[in-house]
Amino acid sequence: MTAGHQDLQIQEAVRTQRKRLLTFIRRRIPNEAEAEDVLQDVFAELVESYRLMKPVEQAAAWLFRVARNKITDLYRRKKPVSLENEMAAFAADGDENSLLLADILPAVDDAPENRLLRETLMEALSDALAELPAAQREVFIWHELEDKTFREMEEETGVPLKTLISRKHYAVQHLRKRLRTLYTELFTD
Repeated sequence: MTAGHQDLQIQEAVRTQRKRLLTFIRRRIPNEAEAEDVLQDVFAELVESYRLMKPVEQAAAWLFRVARNKITDLYRRKKPVSLENEMAAFAADGDENSLLLADILPAVDDAPENRLLRETLMEALSDALAELPAAQREVFIWHELEDKTFREMEEETGVPLKTLISRKHYAVQHLRKRLRTLYTELFTD
């Protein structure tokens, strides 16, 4: 396959799939700049695949699979520790139905079933984040994934501190419900 033919195939894949792919990514990553970065990474991987003489047979399916993996990697790189702490704090308040992330996270080894469970969890988390009202989702992402303090958010947005904390609380409650549903589906009969 000639370089010119490869370029045409890459251009066609970008032209036909860019809009759908960006919509798919934005549903999972509300931050516009991060969504665009993921999209560019996906297309860079497509180019790299062709340059390594590994043409992609089903471009659309391949692109969406790579996008899903990039999104998972993005959420995995960010610090989810404070979400765990927040969930533990709710558990300490006496809620016997509370659920910790550690209860549903698979082992960190690279076994195929654990990779699949991690992927499923990250996709459920991404979907649950997309269901939140924009204000709650933003506060959750700023605090949990971008490590912004509530004071920083208050200064940047002008929204009162208690309102920001309340929005985060409602977001965590929603995520806990969704993760509980996932846990029930995966681990109970």
